[in-house]
Amino acid sequence: MITVTKHGVILRKTNLEFENEGVLNPAAIREGDSVHLFYRAVSKGNYSTIGYCKLKGPMVLEERRTSALITPEFYYESHGLEDARIVKIDDLYYLTYTAYDGINALGALATSKDLQHFEKYGLIVPQITYDEFSQLAQAKGLINEKYLRYNEHKRLLEKEEKQALLWDKNLIFFPRKIDGKFCFLHRIKPDIQILVSVQDLKELTPEFWKQYFLRFDECIVLAPEYDHEVSYIGGGCPPIETAEGWLIIYHGVHDAVSGYVYSACAALLDLNDPRKEIARLPYPLFKPELEWELKGEVNNVCFPTGTALFDDTLYIYYGAADERIACASVSLTDLLAELSLNRKEHAK
Repeated sequence: MITVTKHGVILRKTNLEFENEGVLNPAAIREGDSVHLFYRAVSKGNYSTIGYCKLKGPMVLEERRTSALITPEFYYESHGLEDARIVKIDDLYYLTYTAYDGINALGALATSKDLQHFEKYGLIVPQITYDEFSQLAQAKGLINEKYLRYNEHKRLLEKEEKQALLWDKNLIFFPRKIDGKFCFLHRIKPDIQILVSVQDLKELTPEFWKQYFLRFDECIVLAPEYDHEVSYIGGGCPPIETAEGWLIIYHGVHDAVSGYVYSACAALLDLNDPRKEIARLPYPLFKPELEWELKGEVNNVCFPTGTALFDDTLYIYYGAADERIACASVSLTDLLAELSLNRKEHAK
């Protein structure tokens, strides 16, 4: 099994109003010797904004804002901005996050040229009801019954005037275009889906998504396979390009007596066609084991959302028990070697 080093908590909540309930699930990007973190800052009432800090090297806190960097401006994010991820494509930074309006949780995008000033692009995932999704996705046959279990939100309609839509979270761009086209992961429970086919984000129209869902079975890139991820999985960190393939650090969830347990997991996707899974660890890369991972706002959570590579050491930043930010590291060479021992039959 691969050796993972847990370095402990690197960022905790403060008494500041915008982050007095928790800090968690940071986007991370390395620039020079610094790592920039864009973390979910939670205030009382579970309202989230995006906070910012800068690390010297992979773990030493050098700078931290005393107010939120990105705050709600539009109806679709009125209850919060959650769980950001960030990549740089060409000369522009793409920061994706889950926009929450109190009922619906949907993937949104903001862009920046300097990591300090962000322009919001808006929601880029489909905005449809579960019934509409189900009708389209099942045009070729039945889909996994878990889609109904995790996505049917009629119970919310009884309490709110807002229309309940299909939740589409964990929106994560690949850090470069593939064949000149944007590629991103997104998640409709219980699987991870992929989109590889747009040259311009303006192509993501309602009609585009209709056609996408009509071939939904072709869009599922990763599905739960092992015991530690049997309930559902979701995107974690942005894909990392390696000679062996796209390294995907994602989260896997299983239901235990104490509730859901969230672990960090690893897989490889084909470099030229990331719709193809070529390897996956049959066990968690790391899981909740320590006090600060086992107890918090949500117990038993290791939720990876960002990485930074220093030499051969891959640092993984993750939310620990939905209350604090921690860091773990692994040898990239060793991780890829371990994945090579667990290649899929079709990839051999």
